[in-house]
Amino acid sequence: MRIQRMLGHLPALLHPHPRSVLVVGFGAGVTAGSLVIHPEIEHIRICELEHLVPKANSVFFREENNDVGSNPRTEIVYDDARHYILTTKDSFDIITSDPIAPWVRGSANLYTTEYYEQCKRHLAPGGVMVQWVPFYETDAASVKNEIATFLRFFPDATLWSNDIDGEGYDSVIIGMNDSPTIDVDEIQHRLERPDYRAVVRSLSEIGLNSGLELLATYAGGGPDLQAYLGDAQI
Repeated sequence: MRIQRMLGHLPALLHPHPRSVLVVGFGAGVTAGSLVIHPEIEHIRICELEHLVPKANSVFFREENNDVGSNPRTEIVYDDARHYILTTKDSFDIITSDPIAPWVRGSANLYTTEYYEQCKRHLAPGGVMVQWVPFYETDAASVKNEIATFLRFFPDATLWSNDIDGEGYDSVIIGMNDSPTIDVDEIQHRLERPDYRAVVRSLSEIGLNSGLELLATYAGGGPDLQAYLGDAQI
């Protein structure tokens, strides 16, 4: 729950005025459901490969995902995400990519230079690209390769850790079209607005009780990781 909500809330709060979002993979719908409660977001497009997933999750996870599949701002496109990114003419303020682990057949296409290049082309000015990076059921070399490949197109990207009391098993990496300036005061100001009460409640349910606690999940930036990634393969 924590990582799925971070994949939604972090980019929405880091972007100064998010309007349009592309979510790659419906899953349980929690990431998209986290985005739908942000008052400034006008349109969420979800790219999903399997038709049965949204139908099932609108029944079993409706409360957890804020019934995002039935929200009038939500559009579901049934397509392979790599094909969709390659062929769409639309651009987005946020692209959040949360596919299944890269060792699963076919999903590695969503961790490649070709995929990130296309995603960056479809980011609006000031846009934010978010990628889930799992630490479990993998090895250090694979994690390095995934991060280094993302940094090829977003060299100033930032890494955010999903850990509780020093223990965690996955992370979020975020790239921005422009300089990755993070205004802590502005984020906290937005969270204090009445129309952000649902966002504050969603964050508190995963143990993040303020903008500062959310930003405290920051683990490092692209320049900080260069020594660690020295032997990575793209």
